[in-house]
Amino acid sequence: MDEHAVVATRRSLHAVAERLLAGPQYREHGEIRLQVTPGGIGQFVGPLRVEGTDIVGASGRVPLRGRIGDIAAELGVEAGEPADLYSEHAQFGADDELTVDPAAAALLLDWFARGDGAMRRFAPSEEPILWPEHFDLGISLDEVNYGVSPGDGGHSLPYAYVGPWTPREGEFWNASFGADRPAHRLPDTDAVVAFFAAGRAAAA
Repeated sequence: MDEHAVVATRRSLHAVAERLLAGPQYREHGEIRLQVTPGGIGQFVGPLRVEGTDIVGASGRVPLRGRIGDIAAELGVEAGEPADLYSEHAQFGADDELTVDPAAAALLLDWFARGDGAMRRFAPSEEPILWPEHFDLGISLDEVNYGVSPGDGGHSLPYAYVGPWTPREGEFWNASFGADRPAHRLPDTDAVVAFFAAGRAAAA
């Protein structure tokens, strides 16, 4: 997989999640949470969802190409992030053209699905939430965050993480916020569950 394509696709999907899913949902329902949906990610309250390289809503299916404002017009929604709620946003200009590579989109959306399945097995009482500001999917359990990210400023490629609210010491903890593992070392749901379980044991 071309790392450049993965990064460009992740930045585009982050902008779509923030400005076409979370923003319109917040303006209509006061809700910014997103979730994993079949084949992709979608609104927590509302019909809009990303499925592969398209965004799907009540008005039909629109390819994720061109500018976000033009896609919003086709969907009949107002583009834009949730206003005045958080300071970190997708690094994507209003006039930038979306770059959504099919193979990279499949990799990233599959990673979200793998993480969602792992969290539901690891902590069945918790609801995994996809947060638009950081574009990561996570839960909190006993003052420890567990989640998966498609990548960020510090990680070009997808990874899973365990982040105790209070720092821990020991060989398991390899990151400033706790512990992380690259997605390629967690090839299936079982592996992600095992990483979370090891994190819970190390944090105890």
